[in-house]
Amino acid sequence: MTTEITVGRKGLPINTLPYTIKIYINNQVLVPANLVRKLGLERTKYAYVVLEHNNQKIELTNVKLLRTKHTNSRQFTIPREVREKFGIKPFDMVTIHIIQPINISMS
Repeated sequence: MTTEITVGRKGLPINTLPYTIKIYINNQVLVPANLVRKLGLERTKYAYVVLEHNNQKIELTNVKLLRTKHTNSRQFTIPREVREKFGIKPFDMVTIHIIQPINISMS
């Protein structure tokens, strides 16, 4: 009989879009590991994201998905121009509607 060794905390139980989440103090938004795996974003560096803040839909193109060493979760930073234009502040709630991988050719 084998036992599975788990390290760390259990992730957020988010595996479908849309989902609502709080913006971190550093203006980043979490994409939980369960959702990253479900959407097949494990090897994706850039994404197209549509989010909603105060009933305003915001499209973000070429969003860099930041990763950590030991988890599949990703984070992305909301650009300063977008934050200023829409009045987005740390600890505000946003709803993520779309996250699609994009391929950027390095030529």
